[in-house]
Amino acid sequence: MNLEFEVKNDKLIVHMIGELDHHSAEEVRNKIDDRLDRDNFNKLILDFSSVSFMDSSGIGVVIGRYKKLNSKAGSICIARVNDSVKRVFELSGMFKIIKLYDSVEQAVENI
Repeated sequence: MNLEFEVKNDKLIVHMIGELDHHSAEEVRNKIDDRLDRDNFNKLILDFSSVSFMDSSGIGVVIGRYKKLNSKAGSICIARVNDSVKRVFELSGMFKIIKLYDSVEQAVENI
């Protein structure tokens, strides 16, 4: 999985490309945490538009970032999720605690 980082209005945007599964979850977690800590971000937007597959390990990555940011009064949201990945989120009940936006721009304005 490839990650591209972008900063907009003091918010860290992570564009994820590829599969978020047990093979890539730890690396994704480490890279995002490193960037959050190094630059002291407390608002995170995860762009799922180029994520072709996600399993429960991906849920773990998102929940872990949620807990990390929540503990320092920050927030996280998800943008541009395709139908198969959206189904994984829906089954996990994640949308009860993490907002989903149709576009990254919408997420930047609302988070």
